[in-house]
Amino acid sequence: MTERLPLFPLNTVLFPGLVLPLHVFEERYRHLVADLLEQPEDEPRRFGIVTIRDGREVAPVRDDEHPAGPLDGLGTITGDPMEALHQVGCVADVTSVREQAEGRYELIVTGTTRIRLRSVDTSGPYLVGNVSVLPEQPGTGAGALASGVDRAFRAYQKRLAGAKEASLSGERELPDDPQVLSYLVAAATVLPTPVKQELLACPDTASRLTRELELLRKETALLAWLPSLPAIDLTRQAFSPN
Repeated sequence: MTERLPLFPLNTVLFPGLVLPLHVFEERYRHLVADLLEQPEDEPRRFGIVTIRDGREVAPVRDDEHPAGPLDGLGTITGDPMEALHQVGCVADVTSVREQAEGRYELIVTGTTRIRLRSVDTSGPYLVGNVSVLPEQPGTGAGALASGVDRAFRAYQKRLAGAKEASLSGERELPDDPQVLSYLVAAATVLPTPVKQELLACPDTASRLTRELELLRKETALLAWLPSLPAIDLTRQAFSPN
């Protein structure tokens, strides 16, 4: 079963249960938000966040406006948008909207459900996808794997704090639920966007935890050898997944 959902392509990955602030300033996405605000208040205000494959922004372009092809220099779609977007994304529920000057918006959205992109409609002012819900299965041994990921993530955080020449102000409690833990660790670990996308698209929780355990051990070992990383200021995001 599929449904139509407005799409917001980004150069980042949204995970279920995680919160993401968005500054909406481009006309097509301002139009998207305005359409959501016109809906009755008792209806959910949702859209799909999908990650862009090549790191460039995308915009809907009708087939009669440009010849078929990949992305042009401005990042607009000149062919099949399915080639520019990852197929697995996440539903974003709008929890807060603040209208700013010049028609801009500040949004707070929460990831809810994974979706698979089946097709994209480019005929309107913004992309609309035909999507299906992608259920989360526990997989085999998720509980035992979660315990290992919990320990590995704590070790990773300590190494990361050491590389920053900073200290952790007390350890946070991590969730007991393996699925919730898998998404939190995926969001909080400093990894390239394609790797985060890989974690989002894992077929089940156990597979995601297995991959995270491998990545955490590798990153922790790397931090032990490289205590001062060039762009370490980016690591502050690892402690604020929300």
